[in-house]
Amino acid sequence: MNHDELLRFLRGHRLAVEASVTADGAPQAAVVGYAVTDDLEIVFDTVETTRKYGNLVADPRIALVIGWDEITAQIEGVADIPQGRELERLREVYFTAYPDGRDRLAWPGITHVRVRPRWVRYSDFTAEPPRVEELRLG
Repeated sequence: MNHDELLRFLRGHRLAVEASVTADGAPQAAVVGYAVTDDLEIVFDTVETTRKYGNLVADPRIALVIGWDEITAQIEGVADIPQGRELERLREVYFTAYPDGRDRLAWPGITHVRVRPRWVRYSDFTAEPPRVEELRLG
């Protein structure tokens, strides 16, 4: 799988299961709506009172699963809370996928999280033989 194939796959979906770790080491997962940049940065919105936000500020390691059924991408990476121009750039990508995201800017504590993937496992169990490929990024 190359960059363009992965980008097409990621853009073909709108939801991901995000996993982070609490301060006491317990796992925590949530479903998020996301968008992806040409550079494979994944961006989603959340509010500062959510568990995922607190988890990621304390420990930026993150895992995502995108796709369901027999074709998925498992992603591990690092999350950050962008500011300034980076935040504006990423918001525009997010608003392209979720125009209603602009309305959420009025919510108290709304923010956007960027994920920079470091490892991806793409699995397609509809292929014969199954296609399973791993990519290391960044």
